[in-house]
Amino acid sequence: MDKILVTGGLGFIGSHTVVELQNEGYEVVIIDDLSNSSIKVLEGITAITGKKPIFEKLDLKEKSGVEAFFKKHHDIKGVIHFAASKAVGESVQEPLLYYENNIGTLVYILKELKKLPAASFIFSSSCTVYGQADELPITENAPVKQAESPYGNTKQIGEEIISDTCKVTPSIKAIALRYFNPVGAHESGKIGELPIGVPQNLVPFITQTAIGIREQLSVFGNDYPTPDGTCIRDYIHVVDLAKAHVVALKRLLENKNKSNFETFNLGTGTGSSVLEVIHSFERVSGEKLNYKIVGRREGDIISAYAETSKANKELGWKSGLNLDDAMRSAWKWEQIVRKK
Repeated sequence: MDKILVTGGLGFIGSHTVVELQNEGYEVVIIDDLSNSSIKVLEGITAITGKKPIFEKLDLKEKSGVEAFFKKHHDIKGVIHFAASKAVGESVQEPLLYYENNIGTLVYILKELKKLPAASFIFSSSCTVYGQADELPITENAPVKQAESPYGNTKQIGEEIISDTCKVTPSIKAIALRYFNPVGAHESGKIGELPIGVPQNLVPFITQTAIGIREQLSVFGNDYPTPDGTCIRDYIHVVDLAKAHVVALKRLLENKNKSNFETFNLGTGTGSSVLEVIHSFERVSGEKLNYKIVGRREGDIISAYAETSKANKELGWKSGLNLDDAMRSAWKWEQIVRKK
C-alpha cells in the first residue's frame, strides 16, 4: 500500500487521520516537532490500530531537515499537511511566528514534492479563508475576503501558493480542505485533543474547566447579532473530519480529481452557538459548567457554518456524528487523560 506522510501527525486532527489511514491499509510516516503535541499520542494510535506508524521528530522550519527526510523517504506517494500554528488570538499577538511557521514550512515541502514523479497533497485549510461571510451557509464559491487574523491569512496565502504551484507542476495534485471547527475524540478514548498549556479552542477549555484544571470558562461576548448573543460555528466531529481526509487523498491517488487544485468545505452544515455547545456538554456529561461572559475577543467572526453539498456529492463524504457525540467523546477523553 502507498506510503503517506502526515505532518503534524501527533496533533489533534493529525492523529485521528493517521488512525483512519492505517485502518485503510496505508503505510503512514508522521513528522511532528512535538511543540504542541505529545509523543504519548503515538502509543494511543498504536493501541487503536495495532500498528505503530513510522515517526520522525522534525521541525519543518529547518529546510535541510525537510530535504533529508525526502531523500530518506523518496517513495512517498502523498502528503497530508497539518503542521501549523492555529490559534486565532495568538496569531494576532504573534503574526511573524505564524507567517514563518505556516508559510515557510509549506514552501519547503512543496519544493521537495516537485522532485517526485507524482505527488498527491492534502492541505489542512480553514473556513477562516472566507472571513466574515456575506451569506450563510458558506459555499466554496463564497469570496475569499480579507482575513480577520494572521492565522486566517496564512491559510489564504497557503492556498494561493499551492494553486500557483499546481498550475506549473502537473505532477502535483492538491486538495485544500476548508474545515470548520473540529471537536470530539476517538470513541476509544485513547486519542483526543490535548493542547499544551492553556487551551486555545473552546471544547478542551470546557472539559478542563469541568474536571477542575481551569477555574472558569470565559465566553467571549454575548452581544453578537445571533439568537443568544454568542458566536456561531459549525462544530464537526474530528473522526468524521479524519475520514474526509482519507476520502480526499483517495480521490487524488485514483485520479478522480477534476483539476490539479480543488477546494472542499468540511462541516456538518449546522451552526451552533458557544452557549449551545456548553449546554450540550452539560447535557451529556451531567456536569454543571462554571462559565462567565467576558468581552469580545479580537479576530473572532460572528457566524460561520458550511454548505456541504459539494463535499457530499463529489467526495462522497458526509458527517455522521453530532455535537452531543462530540462532547461525550471529548469528556471521556478528558477523564481518561487525567487518570494517567
